[in-house]
Amino acid sequence: MIIIAMAVVLLITFYVYGTRNFKYWEKRGVKHDKPYFLVGNNYKEYFGKASMTQVADELYWRYSNEKVVGFLRSTRPELLIRDPEIVKKILITDFAHFFERGFNPHNTVFELLMQNLFFAEGDLWKLLRQRMTPAFTTGKLKAMFPLIVERAEKLKLRALAAAAEGKSLDARDLMARYTTDFIGACGFGLDSDSINDENSAFRQLGVNIFKIRTMDIVKGVAKELFPEIFKNLKLWTRLENDINELVVAILRKRDYKPCGRGDFIDLMLECKQKGVIVGESIQKKKPDGTPETATLEIDDALIAAQVFVFFAAGFETSSSATSFTLHQLAYHQDVQKKAQEEINRVLAKHDGKLSYDAVREMHYLENAFKEGMRMFPSLGFLFRQCTKAFTFPELNFSIDEGVRVLIPLQSMHNDPNYFPEPEVFRPERFDADQFDSNNKYVYMPFGSGPRACIGERLGLMQSLAGLAAILSSFTVEPAKETLRHPVVDPQTSLVQCIRAGLPLMFRERKKHI
Repeated sequence: MIIIAMAVVLLITFYVYGTRNFKYWEKRGVKHDKPYFLVGNNYKEYFGKASMTQVADELYWRYSNEKVVGFLRSTRPELLIRDPEIVKKILITDFAHFFERGFNPHNTVFELLMQNLFFAEGDLWKLLRQRMTPAFTTGKLKAMFPLIVERAEKLKLRALAAAAEGKSLDARDLMARYTTDFIGACGFGLDSDSINDENSAFRQLGVNIFKIRTMDIVKGVAKELFPEIFKNLKLWTRLENDINELVVAILRKRDYKPCGRGDFIDLMLECKQKGVIVGESIQKKKPDGTPETATLEIDDALIAAQVFVFFAAGFETSSSATSFTLHQLAYHQDVQKKAQEEINRVLAKHDGKLSYDAVREMHYLENAFKEGMRMFPSLGFLFRQCTKAFTFPELNFSIDEGVRVLIPLQSMHNDPNYFPEPEVFRPERFDADQFDSNNKYVYMPFGSGPRACIGERLGLMQSLAGLAAILSSFTVEPAKETLRHPVVDPQTSLVQCIRAGLPLMFRERKKHI
């Protein structure tokens, strides 16, 4: 009888644990789907049937008349935001309540690679951002551009070889190799030649960062379902050694001092040389309400973490965005021709050479790229975590500290309320005289507010340079095996990925510069 009683108690305890917070949104009068035991509303992602972006997208359209929608990731409450004005409050106006992303829960074990500008929270994020922002000035971007041009030329040669053989090329893989070489050169002073070397170690590192392993999925799900039990479970151990070895080797080669190359490692060494970072705390207040002083010293471990995110963020997002833009241009030859004419015209003014100033003049190409990111943003959503109880006056309810809010970029970018005929690829939407300023908090492929992507201009610059290099010499067309509407891999998480790549034909142009 005792054993039976204990079993009953355990079952009841487990049931209570697996259904806690299930009334969270009902009590606040927020519409939501019915949650299921332990998995909440997130069973499709847990079982690999839909990505986080796809789950959010389904919810967005199912509650099309609501400003917000409730969601339970296992038993953790989240709030999906459908209204741009509320988005603005979260990202800008009430940032003090939402300065965390919430990817790295406070009660979980310290993970070295998570201590970077993207994943870091609180004072660590604020002080890193404070020190690193000057590293992305216009002058430093210009200094990097010759390195980009060298990689763009290799990109053209790779496409030329395929064009001569009449073979299709996977635009996704091609642009990933170009981006990897760019990061190798501009980030670490390495000439990896990923564009031509099928087995480049640097290219393999990029693949491994985003390669989805079954054990990684199991670990991630376990931490979400049972955060108290698996709080010490690390998700990034398989990459720590590779990243650390890479960084240590480069630092030793430079004798731990800037070498004047102006790449990312140099910039981080400059940040370290400046000494302890001092600033106002975003987390702690004095009794009189003023911020306490926060300090941070950059060491080699922190440099390694920043290198990791510089590589990961730059590699995956840029290659995804540029290849999808090429895919759309292949199916819209009129748009492609217009972009090529602009490229020809601008390059003619600059002695036929790609340069920082030339790329800055390619407005139509930039609009085409922005339209590609509108239709398929690399990051399909933004996360912010409530850092202290917050009331939405317009909704008449409050959320607690620790509740995350999710901004569904993929859905908002493709909402006809904001972009008429969203399925149509139309770069003119982004002309200065046509873009609706009210969409500022709808279209946000690089985020917005204090936690917007610090490398936005760098990413835009190298992406446009890659596109200009390709389109100045080639016309892209669909291949026999190309799918008009590519299928998104449902097992992708943070960054959206296309299943089976984006094969295209690269036809050499008869008249080009």
